[in-house]
Amino acid sequence: MNFRFNNEVDIPLPDALLKGELIVPLSAEAIIIFSHGSGSSRNSPRNRMVASYLHQHNIGTLLFDLLTPEEELQYQTRFDIGLLTQRLYNATRWLQKQPTAQGCSFGFFGASTGAASALKASIRLPEIEAVVCRGGRPDLVLQDLPQVKAPVLFIVGSYDTDVLALNRTAYNKLTCRRRLDVVENASHLFEENGKMEIVEKLAAKWFEQHLLMADHHVHKATL
Repeated sequence: MNFRFNNEVDIPLPDALLKGELIVPLSAEAIIIFSHGSGSSRNSPRNRMVASYLHQHNIGTLLFDLLTPEEELQYQTRFDIGLLTQRLYNATRWLQKQPTAQGCSFGFFGASTGAASALKASIRLPEIEAVVCRGGRPDLVLQDLPQVKAPVLFIVGSYDTDVLALNRTAYNKLTCRRRLDVVENASHLFEENGKMEIVEKLAAKWFEQHLLMADHHVHKATL
């Protein structure tokens, strides 16, 4: 597969220098920025699975560490949704300035606590045109959800009963286009055989629908 960019990157932000990996297929028209959960990183095997699948569907990805190694050691920092949201916001602004991202649409993929920061950051970034949350904790930003405008897809395992209940509550708080897909016989991390493959397909379909469809580009051209 040919790429116009495929390399590790340093993301200089006002308060930190963050490590990331930016991969953009040669003719990609969209890039998804990942926001991982607490205790995870850009090397999350599940997020990397989703990213690889998106590459096969001609969608670029940015996976990056929301925290420095020192910050990652602090329990409170890992759950500081305000800080994580600001980091995601700043990283997205950085990406938008990169030559390889010119002309691309943008979306967020958030996992666990990363879903909260993705939803909150999308409010400040109207150019984010779709959000996917895997096993997310949208309840951490419940008061902000009515302000979300980007179409949102929640993906939750049927065995993940507590998180599923939280996602149902969040779903009802949203006023944007939204969908809740429950993956049967799957737990929080979708470790069961074949379940992450279902997550990949659901996510790719959502992003294709909202970022790559022909009528989307016609609409953008008329703005």
